Amino acid sequence: MAATPHQVILDTDIGSDVDDALALAMLFGSPEVNLLGVTTVYGDVAVRARIARRLARLAGHDGLTVVPGAERPLTGQEAWWAGFEGRLYHDLGGEAFVDDGTTAAEFLTQTVKDRPGEVDVVAIGPLTNLAEAIRADQSFAQTVRRLYVMGGRFDQPEPEHNFRSDAIAAAEVFASGIPVTVVGLEITTQARIEPDHLGEIAAAGALGRQLEAEVRQWWGFTGHQSNVPHDPLAVLAMLRPDLFTTRPAGVWIEAEGEQAGLSVAHDDPTSPTSVISSVHLPEAVDRTVELITTAGHSGPS
Repeated sequence: MAATPHQVILDTDIGSDVDDALALAMLFGSPEVNLLGVTTVYGDVAVRARIARRLARLAGHDGLTVVPGAERPLTGQEAWWAGFEGRLYHDLGGEAFVDDGTTAAEFLTQTVKDRPGEVDVVAIGPLTNLAEAIRADQSFAQTVRRLYVMGGRFDQPEPEHNFRSDAIAAAEVFASGIPVTVVGLEITTQARIEPDHLGEIAAAGALGRQLEAEVRQWWGFTGHQSNVPHDPLAVLAMLRPDLFTTRPAGVWIEAEGEQAGLSVAHDDPTSPTSVISSVHLPEAVDRTVELITTAGHSGPS
């Protein structure tokens, strides 16, 4: 008997670190996923939306709904922008996305309301869109099946980028009671996409070649010939929970000040939040690459 598909929305700041693009490709490569839409967040969300649409076409998913979301964090601070977002794509301005005035918060709340208890949201950027959805409709937090988050760090007092970029939003999301599985930096940094993995990805059709170019651009930016699949591990936590160990914990986020974005977890068996405490390597990386290459081979060559 076939498994029930995951009904999924991806919320992403795709376009800077290549890990967002790899995470999106994993969803395309997962037959058990029905990707209901993508919302973009943080900075030039229109460019981010066009990148998501282009990758969808390269994966043979031209009908994907993409909704630009919040440009500025709730904190009011400026978004970090690497400056190369979208440069590797020819005629990116021709990519269409939802531009009828629908906000990401509206898309999130309405999509979840239409499928109560069925929709998983994977959030791999600052949590502004999710916080705005919760503010707009208090039932959203109780109607989502589960939220999978890449963010935070739970082994030392060091704010992580996604939470630091909108600490107010992160604090509100984790205080809302929404059921969350969160994977932090202490877990994601154990994994690596290496040159051998990149060779497999590059051989996977037009999508694979585009992802290879994105990975190499990121390697040039960081100066390292490997990268950490932060966001793909959040997707994998949804698809393959058997590859992870979790613990129920209350999570608190510092919302302001010099340590804004700092995340602290304390054991709480009654908490709706699960913090990932270990990952099975190298199987997790192998499965990540397998899903990405499946997406590439399913699209145009």
